[in-house]
Amino acid sequence: MNDPVIDRTKTTRRLVLGATAGLVLLASLWLASGTSGAQSPAASSAAAKTETAIFAGGCFWCVEADFDKIPGVLSTTSGYTGGTVPNPTYEQVSGKVTGHAEAVQVVFDPTRVTYAQLVDKFWRTIDPTVRDRQFCDAGSPYRTAIFANDEAQLAAARASLAALEKSKPFKEPIVTTIERAGPFYAAEGYHQDYYKKNPVRYSYYRTSCGRDARLKQLWGSAAP
Repeated sequence: MNDPVIDRTKTTRRLVLGATAGLVLLASLWLASGTSGAQSPAASSAAAKTETAIFAGGCFWCVEADFDKIPGVLSTTSGYTGGTVPNPTYEQVSGKVTGHAEAVQVVFDPTRVTYAQLVDKFWRTIDPTVRDRQFCDAGSPYRTAIFANDEAQLAAARASLAALEKSKPFKEPIVTTIERAGPFYAAEGYHQDYYKKNPVRYSYYRTSCGRDARLKQLWGSAAP
């Protein structure tokens, strides 16, 4: 997935600081009447009710693109996890010297999609029958793994694996690992949303790498 010409243009966001005199006046009137602009505890709790999952499925461009399509997924971040070197760079990870895997951190709304459902989706976006590679990418950075953030996720992932072992539509054994999550490091900016920023290059890479063809072979109509 090494791209000789990577568009490193980063999307900038402008933050508006301060408030207009009218808003300040309105806020003071609210305070005077005993009404604050703060959210109620219930509203704050509802807004903050998100969970995080981490999956390694080979090229993180592809994993990110697959999870972004799932209703209830709020954001995805490409990055590195499972290694021993703090704050690794892409060059270090792809050089296979840090022990990290390319992975994606998924933030989701558990009222719309459960962790168990995400795990079930994950299986069908990867080839779980090969070690230290995915499709045309070889080496430990492209291994497949589920990195559980807590005991509940660990139990759900193991239960999903046990069920899959009984129902899988292929004969090969599943070698994808289930591990406790360690530090997750976000990848460089040009890797984030790569499939959106560089749709032609991404499409060419995904097709030429044979990802979707192999997924169709493994999972049939359940493939993404």
